Amino acid sequence: MKIVNPKIEEYSQAHSQAPNLVLQELERQTHVTRLMPQMLSGALQISLLQMLVRLQEPKLAIEIGTFTGYSAIAMAEALPDDGFLHTIEINEELESMILQYFRKANVSQKIELHIGDAQEKINDIKGNFDLAFIDADKENYPLYYKMLLPRMKKGGIIIADNVLWGGKVVEPIKASDRQTQAIDEFNKMVLADDTVENVVIPIRDGLNVIRIK
Repeated sequence: MKIVNPKIEEYSQAHSQAPNLVLQELERQTHVTRLMPQMLSGALQISLLQMLVRLQEPKLAIEIGTFTGYSAIAMAEALPDDGFLHTIEINEELESMILQYFRKANVSQKIELHIGDAQEKINDIKGNFDLAFIDADKENYPLYYKMLLPRMKKGGIIIADNVLWGGKVVEPIKASDRQTQAIDEFNKMVLADDTVENVVIPIRDGLNVIRIK
């Protein structure tokens, strides 16, 4: 289900700064080599993510769900000189492709890739975060939020992707549809949390941008 009129999305993307050539190449390679390239963040979404990183100027950031490294590279490019990103990916088969494009984009010195289960890897990373990006298994969004929230600095930002889930969140949710249930639970959890303020942005598959008060 298309959340936004495709022509509006196309116009918006055409009138926004495009990702650089390395990111464009990685996008093409992801579509050629991966079975589920739709897991890749869109170009317009990435431009917004980079803008938020530049505005936030995080010293320490975390990403849950690297996939092929597209969003990680975009964030690393937008980090301040003293900023650093930890990114977590559960699929070890993607490691060589991710690291290849980290080197090609010349951001290896700003990123550490962690291969494994995010529930374990989050606890292995030291320090508190200025920014977090969640784009991993949807069933664990509520859990990731609960794990990250105590680790976020005041004024920090959590950005969660796919929070509209193809429009399924506004339709009757089937009892067997655990993913949509979890995303809806996550969105409601954030809204009810008086320690944060948030806005859901209907760009591509939806972003929930959450600021720690």
